[in-house]
Amino acid sequence: MWAYVVRRLFYAIPVLLGVTLITFLLFNVVGGDPARSMAGKNAKEADLEKIREQYGLDGSLPEQYGQFLKEVVTFDSGRSFRTKQRVGAMIAEGAGPSLALALPAFFVASLLGIALGLFCAYFRGSLADVLVRTASVAAMSISSLAYVILGQYLLAYRWRLFPIYGFEWSLVGTVFLVLPAMIWILLSVGTDVRFYRAVMLEEMRTDYVRTAAAKGLRTRTILFRHVLRNSLIPVITRLVLSIPFLFLGSLLLESFFGIPGLGALTVNAVTNNDWPVLKAVVVIGAMLYVFGVLVSDILYAAVDPRVRLK
Repeated sequence: MWAYVVRRLFYAIPVLLGVTLITFLLFNVVGGDPARSMAGKNAKEADLEKIREQYGLDGSLPEQYGQFLKEVVTFDSGRSFRTKQRVGAMIAEGAGPSLALALPAFFVASLLGIALGLFCAYFRGSLADVLVRTASVAAMSISSLAYVILGQYLLAYRWRLFPIYGFEWSLVGTVFLVLPAMIWILLSVGTDVRFYRAVMLEEMRTDYVRTAAAKGLRTRTILFRHVLRNSLIPVITRLVLSIPFLFLGSLLLESFFGIPGLGALTVNAVTNNDWPVLKAVVVIGAMLYVFGVLVSDILYAAVDPRVRLK
């Protein structure tokens, strides 16, 4: 297995190089002159030259790309154009609030989606199945912005059940995360239920499930020891590939609820043309995606004895 892991890590190198090249071209070529974005349209040439020299933008494009690769390898993305802070420190500071929101919401949404998907697959065609599917489609069809506005106005402002805005690292401060977590779950569970229902339903139509039912096995045994267990590969694929989104958090929720996570950091970087922060976030997302694919392959072999890592 270790030989497979090492080989996949080597395969990831060209992928990450491609990501860094595209990212560099987008921010340094297509996006225009970063120095002029920082200094403004009316900046003098002397000021632009000073900024280029300060941030290493005075070299040729190959030299700048080489510097960018060095930053990626050393995990040192320099300083933010706007705040002058180290980008690594900003990302480390924002990762905690993002994970504090994303992990509980993701865990609850995943469990709820799998449970409802299994329920709908078992009672397929029934009134309960139709109602759950209808609610799922409605939940995923409503804009996330509508959830945010309705939740802040009705639950936070009118009924005063939750704070409207803010974040605090304490047990009492968890109340700031409840409303955005509820919105995260509503946005996720609709698509999850439809996906997991289709996966479970396909597994229930197989011959071994009919044979198990004919043998008189209990419904609980059939659902959890057979159907759910043999549906784990697509379930794992969906769950593991969500890792980058957990780290980066939710752009909209963090911005509207004042959570100082990576989502809000990314939105501010886009607004302020803060290229070092944006490049770092893009590269981290690509690395996490590659890592997620590798973890999913390893988990395939763990849950399915037919899968062999060679």
